[in-house]
Parts: sequence; structure tokens; C-alpha cells
Amino acid sequence: IYSCCYLSRRLNQLSSHDPLWKRHCKKYWLISEEEKSQRNQSWKAIFISTYSDLGRYIRYYATLKKAWDDLEKYLGQRCPRMIGSLKESVREEDLDAVEAQIGCKLPDDYRCSFRIHNGQKLVVPGLMGSMALSNHYRSEDLLDIDTAAGGFQQRLGLKQCLPLTFCIHTGLSQYMALESVEGRNKYEIFYQCPDQMARNPSAIDMFITGTSYLEWFTSYVNKVVTGGYPIIRDQIFRYVHDKECVATTGDITVSVSTSFLPELSSVHPPHYFFTYRIRIEMSKDALPEKACQLDSRYWRITNAKGDVEEVQGPGVVGEFPIISPGRVYEYTSCTTFSTTSGYMEGYYTFHCLYYKDKFFNVTIPRFHMVCPTFKVSTARMVSGDAETNHNEYAVDEDEDSTDTDEYEDRRRVLDIPAPSGRCPRHT
Repeated sequence: IYSCCYLSRRLNQLSSHDPLWKRHCKKYWLISEEEKSQRNQSWKAIFISTYSDLGRYIRYYATLKKAWDDLEKYLGQRCPRMIGSLKESVREEDLDAVEAQIGCKLPDDYRCSFRIHNGQKLVVPGLMGSMALSNHYRSEDLLDIDTAAGGFQQRLGLKQCLPLTFCIHTGLSQYMALESVEGRNKYEIFYQCPDQMARNPSAIDMFITGTSYLEWFTSYVNKVVTGGYPIIRDQIFRYVHDKECVATTGDITVSVSTSFLPELSSVHPPHYFFTYRIRIEMSKDALPEKACQLDSRYWRITNAKGDVEEVQGPGVVGEFPIISPGRVYEYTSCTTFSTTSGYMEGYYTFHCLYYKDKFFNVTIPRFHMVCPTFKVSTARMVSGDAETNHNEYAVDEDEDSTDTDEYEDRRRVLDIPAPSGRCPRHT
């Protein structure tokens, strides 16, 4: 419309009809009536001034601005201190300077997001989610543009990759490929995973987390603001809950959510690390005499090959929780698989507090764990350092899965980050 208005007098007259510009201001720039009143300009003037600044991002701006607005509103109510870590927008010339510095073009959706917010300060908690086990803690910050540029990679294995996130405790980052090199697609986003069986240090496998910045960021925000990730002690925890992973036995309901931990996993050797969060709740309408105490657990663990392992042990995470009407008990634990997927199911054994010789089992619903898509390092395939299957999803070697309840802390998920490293494997 802005270009066409110069073609004829009639079009010029039509283009000055302010309601016409109101629709476009709301559609493309999310300008509200209140903001218009504050700016004291016509809709046309607002559209033109905004377009002159952000016009190259017209395909992305509304989607990303809405995502940021939704995220800020949600976090403002639930994680207010995280809002304080967000940084103000950057200028076009700042983004141009970074491109000149790294010698690569930044995708427009990435640039657009940083015209809204320049990531966050390096703090805890991280905007891009946390995860905690008894001896392992991760919290990913969304990097500001200067910090990201400082971490831009030109070394083999991560050539022309820009870090998007960073965890100050583990050193873990999610990277975006700015060019299609070393087997990556342009703008693909991934966690790096060093190949532990290769002699070549540039042999880095990848767990894929997104195909573009727009898809990666907005899908994460949607998961957060719809309650898909739980908020625990002012942090976003990246546990995914399958609504079918719920089982009720009498007055007790058990539900499960899971998460894949790339920083504790590897493709070679095949070692896929998952954590799960279990919620045990007794109905508030249950009779007082239904109060009971958990004595033991039984697990049946099955990997993708159909191999089964059975695990029994006293209590959970070294505790023997008492469940009474309306009470909730939650804890986290972990397991590993040598295959890209597997599932667990089982039961808890309780005894009644009022009738101590009465025992009963409570079903733990079957829950599945699936490794995200990964790509095998091209350096490894070329070097032939070890046998490899060139299939993007291939895994082979066999290894027992392990239930590690004794080592996980109930609800102790935040206060002091523990040193990184593999969780102890114990049955």
C-alpha cells in the first residue's frame, strides 16, 4: 500500500484513510489503541515509521513480539526475578557490526528477536529452562548478541556455529549453524555431543532441537506459557508430561513427566540419559484412615530392543513418604538406555498407618522416553575412527538400563548448584 500510493491521486487519497492503516499496524506491529494514544500519531504515520525501522522483519515481527509479550506476562506472575534479567533491544547497526565481526549473516528471525530483547544477563535462573538432579544442575541463559558473537565457532566440528544459550554450571550450549557445513543444515539448532569413541576431536555428534530460530524459540515459549513445563522455585523446568501417564489406585494417583539430558548423553558409545519426575497424591476426599506410608518400589524397565530389567528396592530417593488425604509427594530420579528409546512401569508398595498389617500396591503408569533426533559427526564417518552406522538415528551396543532412585533428592532442586558430571548409576 505504501508503495502503491504514489501511482495515482486516487490511490494516494485511499492510502490516507487512517482505518486502513490501523488494521496493518495491529497485524504486523501489534500496536494497541493505548500505544497509539501515547504516541499521538495517526495509524499511517505509526506504520510508516515502524516499517522504516523494522520493515525487513515484517514476516517475523508479530509472531516473535507476541511470543515475547506472552512470555513476559507469564513470567511476571510466576518467575518475576527472571524478568529483571532480560536485556533491552539492540539496534540494527549493532547486529550489522556482529555480522562484520563473525563474517556470517545472521538470519532475519534471529535479528528480529534481538530487536525486541537482547537475550538476558548471565544469571541463574536461565530463561531457556533448568534441570536438577542430586549432583547435577543445568540452567540455560539466552545469550545476548555480544556474548554470542564472542562464542562464535570456526574450529572443526563446530565450524560457523553461533551459540544461542549457555549454562554457566555445565558449559552446555545450544548452537545455531549459520552455514550448511559439516553435515548440518543452515540455521539448524542443536546441542553438541562429542564422540567419545573417536580419536578426532572434531568428531561432534548433534542432538537437534530446532530447524530455525523462529520455530525453536516460539515452540519453547508456547510450551512454557501453556503450562507444559512446571515452574519450581521460580524456575522453568523442562519436564514434559504426557497426559496419559497417570494411574489411579484407590485414592492415590501417580503421574509422571520426563526429560532427556543431552549433556549426560552420548551417541558413541550409545548412552541416552533421561530424568523423570513423579508425583504421588492422595485425594483430599479420602478418609483419614486411608493414610499410608510407602515401603518399596518395583520397576520393570524395557529398552527399544525389548530387553527387560527388573528393579526392586526400599523406599524412594532414600525416603519412606507418608501420604494422607490431600497430601502430594514429588521426587525426581533418572535412568539410562543404550537404545534411543525405552519405557518404564511398575508399582509402589504401601502399608496402612491405621492397619499396619495391611499392604497394597499402587500402580506406576507406563511412561516412554525417546531420544531427540540426532546426527552423526561427518568427521567421524570420514576418519573411520570406529565402526559407525551412517544412519542419522542409529544405535547399537547393549547396556543395562539403571534405576537410580536412591541418589535423587525430593524437591531439593534449586538452592546450590552441584558440580556437573554423570549422575551415579546405582540399582
